[in-house]
Amino acid sequence: MATSQTWLLRPFQERSTQLFLGVLFAALVVVTFLHLFMPEDSALHVSAYTVTLLGKYLCYALLAVAVDLVWGYLGILSLGHGAFFALGGYAMGMYLMRQIGDRGVYGDPVLPDFMVFLNWQELPWYWQGFDMAWFAFIMVLLAPGLLALVFGFLAFRSRVTGVYLSIITQALTFALMLAFFRNEMGFGGNNGLTDFKDILGFDLRSDATRLGLFLATGIALAVGYVVCRAIVTSKLGRVSVACRDAEARTRFLGYRVERVQLIVFVVSAMLAGVAGALYVPQVGIINPSEFSPLFSIEIVVWVALGGRATLYGAVIGALLVNYAKTVFTGIMPDAWLFALGALFVLVTVFLPKGIAGLLQKRRQKDDDQPGAQEATA
Repeated sequence: MATSQTWLLRPFQERSTQLFLGVLFAALVVVTFLHLFMPEDSALHVSAYTVTLLGKYLCYALLAVAVDLVWGYLGILSLGHGAFFALGGYAMGMYLMRQIGDRGVYGDPVLPDFMVFLNWQELPWYWQGFDMAWFAFIMVLLAPGLLALVFGFLAFRSRVTGVYLSIITQALTFALMLAFFRNEMGFGGNNGLTDFKDILGFDLRSDATRLGLFLATGIALAVGYVVCRAIVTSKLGRVSVACRDAEARTRFLGYRVERVQLIVFVVSAMLAGVAGALYVPQVGIINPSEFSPLFSIEIVVWVALGGRATLYGAVIGALLVNYAKTVFTGIMPDAWLFALGALFVLVTVFLPKGIAGLLQKRRQKDDDQPGAQEATA
């Protein structure tokens, strides 16, 4: 029991984790204060729209942390994490659709509007249970986790690695995107799931609910970050890094490499599912475009920009890129992808370790100063 507690509490003893959590919770408090207590005509007031936008950024940050866990510490470049994100989002979307009831356009108390429009006679079996919140929340973890378990078991047992594994993950998310676009699948086709009314009895259109979802996303990001730090600082994390750097040697030492890869991969997929579940009620829609391989590649760009194998670097990258996307899509919507590509090239050439690597380099330089060494002595 003591060992378990030490494993879970170890991240809180790190300076980087303390700083990250401090900054995150300070940001949550500041945004909440400026939204609730500043007059709407004040320049410091944070509108409900901005709160929702920041909540969306935090969802992406949690997704980036999940990708950094497998890419930075396990060496698996996953180009399919958008699939796990979307599955978690669809699980939440199915719950929100069941909460609409007879308030839909067609007034059917059981069938969602798109099913009535397509002349479905009864609710499919895989929609059963989503009228209960606890069942939906379990499926948010189970759906992406089960897919990652099956896919990872087959891929890692076959020792598929490197670029081949990346291509397979990309093919997986592309196949799911094509499947979810079909109306016969029962997930709304290309329109997806939308027109949500409330969550857990709270109106999704109210400012208080939006603020609550923003705070819940921030807490989820904090918990996800701590869980990932607990993993990477444990024996499992050290073996993961060994698998990344010298897989053959790790196997020779007697470690079950495929088992380590599978555990970390499944945890990462579940975190991505949670990010997707928190994303859907804030943006108000989930459709097959979230399965797009381009989105999964964009996630990798966030992590590369922020810095691999740091976790906090992934958060920085996700926040910066998505903020830039919001700004530049309004200024030059047709050229945004070119700007993103140029940004990725510049970071790769001049900052191979990302922004986090630059911060670590400056910190090390400050520690090497004579005054710092005398103070330490």
